[in-house]
Amino acid sequence: MNHLLLRPVAEGDLAALLRMAAASADGISSLPNDEAQLAARIAASLQSFGSSDDASGEETYLFVLEDTAAGRVVGCSGIAASAGFFDRFYSYRNEFVVHASAALGVSQRMHTLHLCHDLTGATLLTSFYLDPAYEHGPAAQLLSRARLLFIRAHANRFSERIAAESPGITDAAGQSPFWAAVGQRFFGMDYPQAERIVGGRSKAFIADLMPPSPIYVALLPEPAQWALGQLHPVGELPFSILQDEGFDADTYVDIFDGGPTVEAPLASLRSVRLARDATVHDTAAPGPREAVLLACTDRARFRAVLAEAGATVDAPTAARVGARPGDRLVVTPLHPEVAA
Repeated sequence: MNHLLLRPVAEGDLAALLRMAAASADGISSLPNDEAQLAARIAASLQSFGSSDDASGEETYLFVLEDTAAGRVVGCSGIAASAGFFDRFYSYRNEFVVHASAALGVSQRMHTLHLCHDLTGATLLTSFYLDPAYEHGPAAQLLSRARLLFIRAHANRFSERIAAESPGITDAAGQSPFWAAVGQRFFGMDYPQAERIVGGRSKAFIADLMPPSPIYVALLPEPAQWALGQLHPVGELPFSILQDEGFDADTYVDIFDGGPTVEAPLASLRSVRLARDATVHDTAAPGPREAVLLACTDRARFRAVLAEAGATVDAPTAARVGARPGDRLVVTPLHPEVAA
């Protein structure tokens, strides 16, 4: 797929983002279906990519995946430099407590959910959307994992801890069993109403109404127990990529719909561990070549493509990411599970 290019969002991409936001499932609140909010997201991203100031942590970066042959944008993904920069970033942490009675000879291990903001300050991967026509090739790998190469190249602007939320399960009517059993009890709105109100904003105000005491999962209705940690079908593809990277999916769930929230140290992720800096030569060096993600890591001119490379990158391939003499290039294997 030599015609796929990942690049920073531009002002001219607003119509494409509106199209993708309208096609996104309920619960993908980091890509709001609102023209003014999306225009603000683009403006914030342009500022983050272009600013020469030291990073504050409030930066957000939005990338788009362009099919250059078709002349259209077919996907997007984003990064929030510091989750909870303006509000604490809340999650439920899975824990297990043991209740025992020596007199009765009974011991029970109970699953509990603890409201926490452990992930406040972590760098958050956001806004993944890919046109369904591109889901069965390597486009999703480029769209998701190139963000990690960007973070690696500009590590001083990000946290050493990376997290990502995935949408939880909903029924045919768009209702979340987990929200109905927990959030709705304290918030007084059903899931679609609450999702519209959240609209891409922080969920901290929801946490403010939640009970601070642990929730015993066994006391929840069975549909809510079953939904806990489960994925909405739209989240399966990006979630599988994150799992292959080495993210932990067992510790945290979203306070909104109970979907899994993954986290991991940046240095432990496969794309980062296997990445290497590359140099540009006029022709390819002799030796084996492999399928890779290739990126030009200049912040304002960040570009990433799928390519084949060996010990060096030849000039025609480097030109696909707009590389100039002296630019830093980085490559990482397209199939990290094979190389790890």
